[in-house]
Amino acid sequence: MSSPQFPEGEEWQRRFQEMFRAFTPPPQGGPPEKKDGKNREAFEKQIRSFTFTPKELKAYLDRFVIQQEEAKRVLSVAVCDHYNHVRAELSGEELPHYVKQNVLLVGPSGVGKTYLVRCLAERIGVPMVRGDATKFSETGYVGGDVEDLVRELVQQAGGDVSIAQYGIIYLDEIDKLAGFHAMGRDVSGRGVQANLLKLLEETEVPVRAPYDLQGQIQTMLDFQRGSRENKRTVNTRHILFLVSGAFTRLPEIVSRRMRRGHIGFRAEGAQSDDREAVKEALTADFIEYGLEPEFVGRLPVRVFFEPLNAEDLFRILQESEGSILRQYVAAFEAYGISLRFTESALRRIAQRAAEEETGARGLMTVGERILRPFRFECPGSGLREIVIDDDAVENPQKALDAALARFREAGGETAHEVETFAEEFFRAHELRLRFEPEAVQALRTEAGGEAGAIAELCRKKFKDFSFGLRLIRANTGQETFTLPPEAVKDPEGLLSRWVLASYAGSGKAAPDQERKSTEAE
Repeated sequence: MSSPQFPEGEEWQRRFQEMFRAFTPPPQGGPPEKKDGKNREAFEKQIRSFTFTPKELKAYLDRFVIQQEEAKRVLSVAVCDHYNHVRAELSGEELPHYVKQNVLLVGPSGVGKTYLVRCLAERIGVPMVRGDATKFSETGYVGGDVEDLVRELVQQAGGDVSIAQYGIIYLDEIDKLAGFHAMGRDVSGRGVQANLLKLLEETEVPVRAPYDLQGQIQTMLDFQRGSRENKRTVNTRHILFLVSGAFTRLPEIVSRRMRRGHIGFRAEGAQSDDREAVKEALTADFIEYGLEPEFVGRLPVRVFFEPLNAEDLFRILQESEGSILRQYVAAFEAYGISLRFTESALRRIAQRAAEEETGARGLMTVGERILRPFRFECPGSGLREIVIDDDAVENPQKALDAALARFREAGGETAHEVETFAEEFFRAHELRLRFEPEAVQALRTEAGGEAGAIAELCRKKFKDFSFGLRLIRANTGQETFTLPPEAVKDPEGLLSRWVLASYAGSGKAAPDQERKSTEAE
């Protein structure tokens, strides 16, 4: 038995390069230098065209986010200051003592923290990435690396490091890094905080991750070719960080501290509402919660979001440009159905959403529960309008059944079947049929009340219409035909008269007349 033949060194190198090309997408566009230059030119143009003041930026956010006035003010100031700093850096001004205004957003779930930042991202021109703190782990453990956020900024900047270094990073669920276990503090969460601490201050992040397969292959190829190109890195000194979290235990910690600070008769009055107490949170409270002192210290700007009550949720439904109602209306419009809500129904929906205690997310929970039967039954039924009132909120299925019953009693289902047949006829023959109301009623009477019977009757009665109507179109150019009740009683006779009339009007000889003339000759 012969021993296996292993490839030579050159063959190994060729195969290795082929494998690398399979992992590496082909370059697009021109040379990297020219591409980066174009990206930077467009970036500088965008920065210089940003002329918003904090008030103007807040006015834009007001269109989408209800309440949270303080949060909108703080974020508007922070973003505008960041733009001004970037503009100064691009102009060559030295700002050796510049300190970033990293922002910590605190508030319960569903109050608009993530949505507020998302609206900002749509308006600003610097690259911006969003991450979730729960997917990261301490270096050396399974999970993502916080430096990947900076690398995502480079991708958002089209690979241009000089643009990425002025970006914005938003990290949600930051309070989940402050977990505690039975044996003490969560080591992994503490390690992630330590890694984030370097990014918040200033560090150099390599564009190629050391654990990335493509980066490792490229490094080996560069080494093999003798390339000594300097490693590309991103400096985080000018990257603005926005972090947020619910911090559910923070009100309890603050209240306990405030009670310890009062003695005697004032102790009773110190027991304030937890929602108000959280606004008095100090750095020590966040440390007691589980965050590292150095980490909290790098987040000097802190914003506390207000919980949303039923009135706030009602305003979100009516006033916000991002209201879930717009999504529902668009979903029904795709089927040709108009969806409307009464004001009292909206107030009931807002009240039920407030009882869910999940903020604005409760609006989708309640809305989905109410509209679920309508979204399943109404498309294709012929119903053209749905009105959600108090009865529909209380009992959606009963309201749907009543609406469909009224629709059938008014002959709406019959009209829908006739319209369906007319659309089928148009798609098959490119000829438009219109039915007079009396013709629709005649079809309904003849077909009976069975579902689908009217469409089947139309296919049977008008199966030969396509040939005759094409003759009429050839003679007169007519493409739309209105069918009277006579078309239901005697379709063949009506079609014959229409065809003969088209020949008489066009001056052409009818087929029968041409045949008789030929026989006489």
